[in-house]
Amino acid sequence: MAHLWRGVIEEYRDRLPVTDATPVITLGEGGTPLVRSGWLSGIVRGDVWLKVEGDNPTGSFKDRGMTVAISIAAGEGAKAVVCASTGNTSASMAAYAASAGLTPIVLVPHGKISAGKMAQAVMHGAEVIQVNGNFDDCLTMSRGLAEHYPVALVNSVNPMRLQGQKTAAFEIVDALAATPDLHVLPVGNAGNISAYWLGFKEYAEAGVATKTPTLWGFQAEGAAPIVNGAPVLHPETIASAIRIGNPASWHLAVAARDESGGRIAAVSDAQILQAQRDLASRDGVFVEPASAAGVAGLLAAAARGEVEPDQLISVTVTGHGLKDTETALSGIDSIIDSVIEVDVDAAAAAAGLA
Repeated sequence: MAHLWRGVIEEYRDRLPVTDATPVITLGEGGTPLVRSGWLSGIVRGDVWLKVEGDNPTGSFKDRGMTVAISIAAGEGAKAVVCASTGNTSASMAAYAASAGLTPIVLVPHGKISAGKMAQAVMHGAEVIQVNGNFDDCLTMSRGLAEHYPVALVNSVNPMRLQGQKTAAFEIVDALAATPDLHVLPVGNAGNISAYWLGFKEYAEAGVATKTPTLWGFQAEGAAPIVNGAPVLHPETIASAIRIGNPASWHLAVAARDESGGRIAAVSDAQILQAQRDLASRDGVFVEPASAAGVAGLLAAAARGEVEPDQLISVTVTGHGLKDTETALSGIDSIIDSVIEVDVDAAAAAAGLA
């Protein structure tokens, strides 16, 4: 019998570390669209599907992990939660903390968070503390607060976050009734690629899926520590959500790459912005810059002849484009194409119809 989507904990309760006593803090996350990309399918000569995570309640994939992390924290009696964030984690944590009645404390790099994401955290009632440092400095401080004060840390170093995020892999297999040959996604703090691998492996081990996919992850060139093999002290990229120089889940991501026979590579900011615009204009899917990194990487690999034809490919786009409209519009000379008087013929001429 059909039912209203209940959020990832209730939909996948038997595969998550919760009990009947765990208070379920949900905003109806998960159940996001899987949209076929005719554009990308044509380029790679395969069948490409976009997992559109920007349709989660706060506009990013972070909600999947946060529902589990906040539910567990609330069940353990936490009164406050803390996270370091480049934006999406803070927005998600603040929303779920508000729903749970917990105090959210957010540490963000000063001047390095988009206005849209900052607005979300503020409106959900977070105590936002800007730090004169980068994300990695904020994470170090968040760990310290959790260690020395009565506050629960809900960054992806908290394994409950990855438990929630793995459900996206379940949904892809469930929706396609098949396991992709290849799964592609951005890599920042590296929790998501680790969580997807966890989910794909669990489904295969349980016999729900017949195999696991190869994983391809892509970092921005200016913030590519895994690609370079060393932390980046001053990461720089327009893709703020993956502007991270020392990923917390580095070793898990490398394991996911190696065990799946995949790759983690880098793409330029120019490639990311072009992929973002093409996704919006060709597929009708508007994502924030970091979300387009996986698409940019797939396109670059296809241009080099590295994508085998006739594959079933899924691509995670992680956050909604409304998260960072300033960057999206930065390379456009004029938002308004023309200004006319109140005249139908003038409108037709301006639109190229006459």
